[in-house]
Amino acid sequence: MYTTRTTRTVRTFYSDGRGPPKVQTKTYTYGDDSGGSSVNGGVNFGGGGGRFQIRIGGAREDGTDQPSFSVPAFSQRPQVIGRSTRKEKKDPFSGVINQSYDVIKKKCLEEGCLFEDPEFEAEDSSIFFSRAPPRPFEWKRPHEICDNPVFISDGASRFDVQQGELGDCWLLAAVASLTVNQRLFAKVVPPDQTFEDGYCGMFRFHFWRQGEWVEVVVDDRLPTYYGQLTFMHSLDKNEFWSALLEKAYAKLEGSYESLKGGSTCEAMVDFTGGVSEFFDLRKAPPNLFSIMLKASQRGSLMGCSIDADPNQLEARLANGLVMGHAYSITSVLLMDIETPNMSGKIPMVRVRNPWGNEAEWKGRWSDQSREWSLIPDSQKEEMGLTFDDDGEFWMSFDDFSKNFEKLEICNLGPDSLEEEELDGKKRWEGHTENGEWIPRVNAGGCRNYLDTFWTNPQYRVTLTDPDDDDDDDLCTMLVGVLQKDRRKKRKEGLDMLTIGYVIYKLDDENQGPLDLKFFKYHASCAKSPSFINLREVCGRHKMSPGTYVIIPSTFEPHNKGEYLLRIFTEKANHTAEMDEETGIIEDQPSGDYMQPVLVPTVASAPPSLGRQEIHKIPAAREIPPPTDEEQEQEQALKSSFRRVAGEDLEIDAYELRDILNAVFTREFSFDGFSLETCRSMVAMHDGDLSGKLGFDEFKVLWADLRRWKGVFKEYDRDKSGKLSSYELRSALHASGFRLSNRTFSALVMRYSSKDGQVEFGDFILCAIRMKTMLASFKNIDVDNSGHAAFDLDGFIQTVMYS
Repeated sequence: MYTTRTTRTVRTFYSDGRGPPKVQTKTYTYGDDSGGSSVNGGVNFGGGGGRFQIRIGGAREDGTDQPSFSVPAFSQRPQVIGRSTRKEKKDPFSGVINQSYDVIKKKCLEEGCLFEDPEFEAEDSSIFFSRAPPRPFEWKRPHEICDNPVFISDGASRFDVQQGELGDCWLLAAVASLTVNQRLFAKVVPPDQTFEDGYCGMFRFHFWRQGEWVEVVVDDRLPTYYGQLTFMHSLDKNEFWSALLEKAYAKLEGSYESLKGGSTCEAMVDFTGGVSEFFDLRKAPPNLFSIMLKASQRGSLMGCSIDADPNQLEARLANGLVMGHAYSITSVLLMDIETPNMSGKIPMVRVRNPWGNEAEWKGRWSDQSREWSLIPDSQKEEMGLTFDDDGEFWMSFDDFSKNFEKLEICNLGPDSLEEEELDGKKRWEGHTENGEWIPRVNAGGCRNYLDTFWTNPQYRVTLTDPDDDDDDDLCTMLVGVLQKDRRKKRKEGLDMLTIGYVIYKLDDENQGPLDLKFFKYHASCAKSPSFINLREVCGRHKMSPGTYVIIPSTFEPHNKGEYLLRIFTEKANHTAEMDEETGIIEDQPSGDYMQPVLVPTVASAPPSLGRQEIHKIPAAREIPPPTDEEQEQEQALKSSFRRVAGEDLEIDAYELRDILNAVFTREFSFDGFSLETCRSMVAMHDGDLSGKLGFDEFKVLWADLRRWKGVFKEYDRDKSGKLSSYELRSALHASGFRLSNRTFSALVMRYSSKDGQVEFGDFILCAIRMKTMLASFKNIDVDNSGHAAFDLDGFIQTVMYS
């Protein structure tokens, strides 16, 4: 029996009193309605001023290298109910989620003081983490820099973004693109902030952070040198929104230095919650202009660049373009040309250099070029055409694709456009899954590592309807895998993991998690453009309707990391993690070993259950006839049992340990069963809490041990006397246990060594406790509902005595 995670979509209508009602769409998993953002004060992002209280809780197929029950739904790693997690004890975003704009502002106004942010102090460590500053910076507030500071002067514009000394042109290009869409801009930069009424030295911004929108507050102390802003700034010397936005983003990432070097799409995603795409213009698809035009019509943000010259930083070309520099694309259109000699539509692209100066394109359709004489003045005005040295210029699509080399598109998510703003535009259907690669559990690496690849997380996606405008009846699917927190962790010496994904077609839409055998004999139908060390890898795929499995992974196995998987389609899709439901394999042959297990019942159980209720647990496979050696062992065990048991024919854990170790230490190279393991063996059959085992119960235990011993030997393929954690799941499955991903993760952490090895004694202990706990649960869950009600005494008794 297999299960998938369930989801539900909730639409909330709200009003901020300044227009028609707005709608917010949110998808919840596992029925957990606490995972999203909660809104205080009745104002959401759509209103532009609300406060959010957020909890943030390829390789080739030939194998060669080529560089509610409070169960959390956001990670493969389980969280034990009632125990605080490491993230709760030390949340890397504590400085974000624990600061309330309203509370801080009220306190500052009451005390008549200006806010000084203790989470991002005005000191050198907030600028650099790897070295001392090259010059003495002085932190100043805007009113110390100029006489009449304003937050936004005459509306935000892409010309307000000027680069300073920090190498974050990728961020500036994204900010410039953001200003083109005023609604998105107001979402990130709430415009109702000022240096006048209610000013307390604090400003707030909103960023999409790995699946949730977070509010970041900062004080307005900014790094200066000789009274001038050092980093991002506006052309207008008394305008400060861009400098404060950069500071808030630096706080989110840990420091200003953390912003050095990056992809424009990375910031675009954080401003919109969209999914990014990368295109190599030297290998552009034939319909690229159509993709760009569609993206522009959907309000998507776009950026472009030319690969850097390894011998020169940001080298200028003869055509006016700059290598290794991030540009933003601010418009894509088909321009009408009507002259006596020609008429038609020319694909055009408007590009902006964030330097905002004369460094512009010098070719066709550049400022003052003769081609503009073909365009009527009215159309030039409609296009917003200017010929200033402002860093912005037009290019034909043909010149654009020949001179630029990289294109980035940030496709806006399904919640980026409100219902009243669609105006005939289409909007993506989206689905999000949070997950984690855990070494020893599910960090299997790419398909080059076939023996572990199958352990990676797996997600089933069902595409039902083709795109409306697709002549081949295919579905467009964007897949993005985003690795979390890597830029912020640069201080810890961690860099981006090399990540990607592979997609397989399923013939049976109800098929359970795919095993090693499946991947041995099936080729993928699609994959990420490459495995690459970027924050997010994304691909666009045209697929026929059907059911698919997406497997996100790191390139090499055993890499630890958290990720966010996002899937955008033009039509609705059905997506869920492929997982098993923890329990017993009921459909396997059990032979003569449908063995009774005695388990203690509790006061909350139905009256019909006695103190020694029997629940039968089937074995996963028949036990083969005993070998001559095993027959000799069994006779020896019987003799030992009778000799040790005495008149009552019962033995305790101490006696059981001596009996079993006399046999198993001869067959396995291990220290023997521990007293703890033998106590669990007794508890597995001890329904009356006598602490002893009778001979009939001993025979059942011996049958279990024979079966588990055989399974262990079968999966210990290198005869090391140990199982790897990746082999453990298969071995437990062969022993008759179904395990969900989260349960298996807990077992690995509990029973494996630090190098991921499971010794024979630990494997037996794991199997014993699984069998005991499942039997205990089944005795309480008489209706097979998947839920069991324990009173406190019964719960402690069941958990502790196992």
